[in-house]
Amino acid sequence: MIKLDLSKTLQAAEGEMTLRLNLQIEAGEFVNLYGPSGVGKTSTLRMISGLMKPDSGTLSVHDEVWFDASKQVNLQPQKRKVGYVFQDYALFPHLTVLENLKFAQAKGIKNNSIPDLLELMELGQLQTRKPDTLSGGQKQRVALARALVQKPKILLLDEPLAALDTTIRYKLQEYLKRVHNEFNLTTILISHDISEIVKLADRVICLENGLITKQGTPEHVFINQNLSGKFKFTGEVLKIDTEEIISIATVRIHTEVVRVVIQHEEAEDLKPGDKVLVVSKAFNPLLYKLEV
Repeated sequence: MIKLDLSKTLQAAEGEMTLRLNLQIEAGEFVNLYGPSGVGKTSTLRMISGLMKPDSGTLSVHDEVWFDASKQVNLQPQKRKVGYVFQDYALFPHLTVLENLKFAQAKGIKNNSIPDLLELMELGQLQTRKPDTLSGGQKQRVALARALVQKPKILLLDEPLAALDTTIRYKLQEYLKRVHNEFNLTTILISHDISEIVKLADRVICLENGLITKQGTPEHVFINQNLSGKFKFTGEVLKIDTEEIISIATVRIHTEVVRVVIQHEEAEDLKPGDKVLVVSKAFNPLLYKLEV
C-alpha cells in the first residue's frame, strides 16, 4: 500500500499553487491521475519517485517510510523500487536496445530478467539496434522494458502513449495491462485519453488546482452512473442522423466505426466530437455521454 500525505508549493501558470495530497493506493491497483495541465499530476509522480522533494508530509510504501519531513527522512531515488516511463522515452541514443536495458539493471542482481522482457515486449529482433532506428511504439516498448528491469514495486507512467497513433497506442495499452498483471505492480498512470483510462484503470483520481476533487471508478467519475453490461467500449461521435422515429449515432471505437440507435432526446445532447461509452445490454447497445 502507498500512503501519501504530502504538500508542495508549485509555480503554476497563474502563480503559486499548493499541491496537497492525502490518499492511499492499494497494492496491485491501477490508478489514473486525471486533470488539466498544471494541476500537479507529474509533480505527484516525481515526489513518489524521489525526483522532487515535498515541502512537508509523509510517504510510505508497504510500511517502509520513503519520506518524512519531520524526521528528515528522504530515501534516494535509486533506493526506491520505482519504474518510471516518460512520454519522450528518455533512452540513451548511443546504446543499443539491449545495452539500454543492461544499463538500467541494478548492479549485482541475481535473476536476469532481460531475456524474458525482450520476449514479452517483442524486442528480441531489435535488441542490437539503437533508438534512432526504432519507431515511436518500439521506443516506448524499450522504455517500458527498461523500467521493469529493476523489478519495481511501483510503475509510474507519465502520458507514455500520448504521441503515438491510434493503432500502436491500442496495442501498447494491451502491453501495459498485461505487464501490470504479470509483474503484480502498483501502477499510476497520467493520461487524458478517457478510452485509455476506462480500459486500464481501476480508479481515477481527479486533480484540480492542486487538490483531489473526485475519485472513483472510471464509470463513476466520467458518467456518474452505475452501468452493467457485458461489453463496454469508449468512442467518439462522428455524426448524428435524425430520422422520423429514431436517431442514429455514428461512433468511432478505436479503428472501427459503429452505428447506434438512440432516442431523439439523447441525440439533442450529443454532437460530433463528444466522447461516449457504448454499453451492450441484452444485445441492445446503449450510448452514454462522458463527462470531460
